[in-house]
Amino acid sequence: MDAVADEITGEVVFGETRVTIEHIRSISMGVVPSRLSDSLAFRDSIARSAAHVDETLRRDGMIYGVTTGYGDSCTTPVPDELIAELPLHLTRFHGVGTGRILTNEETRAVMAVRLASLVHGWSGVSPGLVELLAEMLKRDILPVIPAEGS
Repeated sequence: MDAVADEITGEVVFGETRVTIEHIRSISMGVVPSRLSDSLAFRDSIARSAAHVDETLRRDGMIYGVTTGYGDSCTTPVPDELIAELPLHLTRFHGVGTGRILTNEETRAVMAVRLASLVHGWSGVSPGLVELLAEMLKRDILPVIPAEGS
């Protein structure tokens, strides 16, 4: 183990810890455990953000990238029955997954960085998504992530 990994001890608590690159590196190497904050205020902020998306959708009927296409297709509404599939189609549209598979360390880093971003409560994702991502990282359940390019 190197000096950077030795500096990080204890656990990284997403929603409480100011996550640094050293934290991400330590999580990716499996040196420190991580989990979501148990704070009610933290959990409420995630729920409020998701509720804001729901309310905006009820009020306005359209949200860019949620019920519309992306980019030049932003004025194209997505039928209600296809909204859940929209993120999958976005990844297909961008042609990701054409290169090598990320290593376990790279995958943990991707998951940790994404989780660190989502826990700020500005994304509008559901509390269940944040909890699932944190639990997967905690239990080392890693998706297969293809890299772009080779």
